[in-house]
Amino acid sequence: MHTLSGPNPDDPDGPDVTDGPDVTDITDPADPRVDDFRDLNSVDRRPDLPGGKGLVIAEGVLVVQRMLASRFTPRAFLGTDRRLTELRADLAAVDAPFYRADAEVMAEVVGFHLNRGVLASAARPTELTVPQVLDGARTVAVLEGVNDHENLGSIFRNAAGLGVDAVIFGSGCADPLYRRAVRVSMGHALLVPYARARHWPADLRLLRDNGFQLLAMTPNPKAETLAAVMPRLAAQKVAVLVGAEGPGLAESTMRAADVRVRIPMSRGTDSLNVATAAALAFYERSRPSG
Repeated sequence: MHTLSGPNPDDPDGPDVTDGPDVTDITDPADPRVDDFRDLNSVDRRPDLPGGKGLVIAEGVLVVQRMLASRFTPRAFLGTDRRLTELRADLAAVDAPFYRADAEVMAEVVGFHLNRGVLASAARPTELTVPQVLDGARTVAVLEGVNDHENLGSIFRNAAGLGVDAVIFGSGCADPLYRRAVRVSMGHALLVPYARARHWPADLRLLRDNGFQLLAMTPNPKAETLAAVMPRLAAQKVAVLVGAEGPGLAESTMRAADVRVRIPMSRGTDSLNVATAAALAFYERSRPSG
């Protein structure tokens, strides 16, 4: 075991290594200390299953860095020596073990070859409530039936990049903390606040009570365009409602909205991928008015 303090054990003449977590070399893939990362591609044994260990898994240097900046507290890390070197400064104040292994041992543990070379695990904290994520927010995304993890991860990445303050889940949405969703989001699923509406679509009243204008996205050509609607709402709070691929928002959800909005389409295409459509709505919302 090496502790990240004092001279660098690989380069005694080099700069001192900053304080940080204990580093333990793992040579046996069956070592129980790395069980947080075992069988990540297993349908029924994955450690990120909510009904099992319910862990959050960050994959790759950038996503691990975003976990470190989030409210998710790491339990352990598993990675190669190269990734440990890249993360050394980030891990300076982290109180969690780093299990160092070569790529072959990591592959045996996780169940596949991991190109990104590092993983972090964290427990799931208590979920935020809708009133909590609305506090101080001006723009939120509201999702219904978005059950594809890659779409969900992309929406979080788009939300982070385009000024959306929070995400609210209606019925039928996938788990935002599933490893693939976290990875596709580039770790922003850990940073953008989210909450689940417990009474759907009745909880949309909470948004209206907090001063939000509800914009329901639809391919209906009779709806107003995003470009026409967003400028007149520049001074108001806005919630963008998007539905699942194919069926879109339920009619009961559409009726609860203040206005229905669309993206103009051409060449016989009626709609875009849900993450792309949401990104266009977020962009129109973020554009300076006037």
